[in-house]
Amino acid sequence: MPSLKSGGMRTADVARRAGYSVQQVRNLERDGVLPPATRTATGYRIYGEVHLHSALAYRALAAGAGPSEAKKIVRAFHERPLSQALALLDAAHARLDVERVELRQAEEAAEAISSEPIEDVHASDSMSVSELAAALGVRPSTLRHWHAEELVVPDRDPVRGTRRYTPAQVRDARIVHQLRKAGYRIPPLRAIMPELRRTRRSRDVATALAARDAGITARSRALLDGATALGAVLSVHSRTA
Repeated sequence: MPSLKSGGMRTADVARRAGYSVQQVRNLERDGVLPPATRTATGYRIYGEVHLHSALAYRALAAGAGPSEAKKIVRAFHERPLSQALALLDAAHARLDVERVELRQAEEAAEAISSEPIEDVHASDSMSVSELAAALGVRPSTLRHWHAEELVVPDRDPVRGTRRYTPAQVRDARIVHQLRKAGYRIPPLRAIMPELRRTRRSRDVATALAARDAGITARSRALLDGATALGAVLSVHSRTA
């Protein structure tokens, strides 16, 4: 039976080792993630080390950066100058780094609002833009900016079409106002506000942010595994150059 050591593998061999179906392996070759396989006289595909390592690299990178970006990266290691291929991999790591920075800021923001009575709202707290702006001591344009950034999204009066802040939205505005005064930027606030709307409790926000942290860590580990497999791809290319 063909094996990795003999340098020749069937489609089924690559599929089994990489954790894919036979059709998925063929699709990866079609998409350029795997270089073209050699063919026997009877038309059967024969794969080698570079194909297996490419499949493993794609599998890991897809988990870390998404399938579309993973295809770009692995194809680049077959087709582009090394500097350009590495630049794509660096960019994937850089995007994760930005997510980590914003997560840390969101965690700090969650800690900063731990004393905010986010459940203490009443039906009578519903306000217009001008009323809420006056209550917070901000300009109405500030509330419109928060709306555009999807930090605090008010309802619309069904008759007049004017913005109207429900008690929960008033609470959101109080939180955003407090955090903006503390110096927090829009991106980390945009990350944390959906969790606050869903959970309503600060401890649940902390749990949600911890889950996001675990997800980023898993994706970072996947990129590391993908880089290891890409190193093996480069080794094969250097031996066959």
